[in-house]
Amino acid sequence: MREKIRKELEIIAEENYRIFAAKLIPNIDNLLGVRLPKLRKIAKKIVQLDYEYYLAMDNHLYFEEVMLQGMIIGEIKLPWTERSRYVKQFISKIDNWSVCDSFCCGLKFEVSEKELVWQFLQPYFASDKPYDIRFAVVMLLFYFVDDEYAQKAFTLFDQIKNEDYYVKMAVAWAISIYFRELPTLTMLYLQKNQLDDWIYNKALQKITESLKVDSSTKIIIRSMKRKINKL
Repeated sequence: MREKIRKELEIIAEENYRIFAAKLIPNIDNLLGVRLPKLRKIAKKIVQLDYEYYLAMDNHLYFEEVMLQGMIIGEIKLPWTERSRYVKQFISKIDNWSVCDSFCCGLKFEVSEKELVWQFLQPYFASDKPYDIRFAVVMLLFYFVDDEYAQKAFTLFDQIKNEDYYVKMAVAWAISIYFRELPTLTMLYLQKNQLDDWIYNKALQKITESLKVDSSTKIIIRSMKRKINKL
């Protein structure tokens, strides 16, 4: 199966797309250039064939093969108690924002499983590995933007002290999504938080870039920017 799928990926790859995508994903030199919708179609096909075999494979030749594994985990119809072992195995393979965010986007679950997923995420916030943390943060912005989890999410954001750029960007992005969906709660958080200046200001910037935030609110948000003393 590995060789058959690999050949299919090589055939549908687009050089122009590879060049474009390579500029957006740092430190990746094995990109073929297969668009995400086409990858999702292949993932659905593998789920129908033998997803356990494909998920067990390592030593990937191409970036897209790792991406496929993440998509497959999102497609398989298993309760979280069973699917979580595949999730855990895959997280260790994440080494860039693109695989991380695509994986999170597809990792949907039943409403009844929400607290199970929340508990599953908690150790990753305390990890010293940047993409463990980014995974957990991005999962929050996709699935936990609601009144029940917002305050707990804000507490977690305050506790993140990792200096990796992609961690800090994820936190800023998440806060902007919380503001977009829960403006009153998030404004209270922005007025009293323990975020570092960079994350805080970047979150404000991303809020002002949102088309769903009105112009008068954006004026207020801009006025809240912290001044950073440069030595």
